[in-house]
Amino acid sequence: MTGRNPIEALAHLRHEFGEHGGINMSIEASSTFTVMEPGTMPEMFKGLKGHDAGCYLYGRHFNPTVYNLGLQLAALEGTEAAYCTASGMGAISSTVMALAKAGDHIVASSAVYGGTYALMHDFLPVKAGITTSFVDITDLDAVRAAITEKTTVLYTESVSNPTLRVADIPKLAAIAKDAGIPLVVDNTFSPLILNPVALGADIVVHSITKFISGMSDIIAGAVCGSKPFIESLMDLHEGPLMLLGPTMDPKVASKISLRIPHLPIRMAAHSERALALARRLEEYGAKVGYPGLPSHEDHELLDELACPDYGYGGVMTIDMETEDRANQLMSLLQNKYRFGFMAVSLGYFDTLMSCSGSSTSSELTDDDKSSAGISPGLVRLSIGYTGTLEQRWRQLKGALEDVGVQAAA
Repeated sequence: MTGRNPIEALAHLRHEFGEHGGINMSIEASSTFTVMEPGTMPEMFKGLKGHDAGCYLYGRHFNPTVYNLGLQLAALEGTEAAYCTASGMGAISSTVMALAKAGDHIVASSAVYGGTYALMHDFLPVKAGITTSFVDITDLDAVRAAITEKTTVLYTESVSNPTLRVADIPKLAAIAKDAGIPLVVDNTFSPLILNPVALGADIVVHSITKFISGMSDIIAGAVCGSKPFIESLMDLHEGPLMLLGPTMDPKVASKISLRIPHLPIRMAAHSERALALARRLEEYGAKVGYPGLPSHEDHELLDELACPDYGYGGVMTIDMETEDRANQLMSLLQNKYRFGFMAVSLGYFDTLMSCSGSSTSSELTDDDKSSAGISPGLVRLSIGYTGTLEQRWRQLKGALEDVGVQAAA
């Protein structure tokens, strides 16, 4: 294992008390904050006094409850600081716009979440004059070749959505360092499993909506990085988080804070169930993709980089080759066998499934889907941990048999 285990840092952080001595942090619901002396307010607007001095200005800038949740996310990812946003896309877009200006260039993985792709492929060129080259992030020579003198960001997902390729973060970090640019890693699929900053990344983003929240009832995101970078996001003149306003509600921050201590248990449970089902699917003869299987092309890399306490993640794929067969399988799994739900997103305690090419990756062009390795029939399953393993295997096996996938001899 190359990465650190963040649980010690999180456990230490839990010794902080609420302002009234409670074991959980208090919720600060105020949208604006008072000052004791009139001269303090101009100092705050000039950036001379801030939250680290106990001075809060306005809820869109810094909120004490959201700030404290940021401390938990910073401990989780091993960064100096973090701040939380109203969505994962709010975290990603704010980070990218803080690092790139008109005329700049981004090198990004070709296999990324569809919203990230649309931001970089469609939105940024038109609205901000920022272009992106999408490359196979596992082809390090291609990554080097794509970087130009205008490149200001190297962007990847730690485990790609939906193809589940594992980024070699230490080698990508070395490439970024040689080019003098930051490596940004979206760690949504693998919190605790991978620790990108310990592996060399500069900035980590999350869709908290997924595994960190774990209940599919909250939309939220986070940016984790150095203190100067997080402060720059909140700058009154050019800070993307401050000026674009993807502000997290403090009540949401409080809910998420209470779920982070349970994240290790949940990640281990997701991974344990996913690995067991993936092994059975492979033995059955289905075209399963899961980095916990020795047959997966990045299995040895993930073994090298990951913290072994939390397994290989809770997401797998089954390639049904055509969209019709994928839809048939999902319909059976949901409506006949009650195996899970047809829905986008992931990290829920029950299984969620979608055909990526026509849903969460639909923003990609057909050529880019092909380049990213996204088959028209690729079913992404975020494996839950409800029910027993034997019950879930019977349901999954039954649906495969009904759709015509026969067991290998």
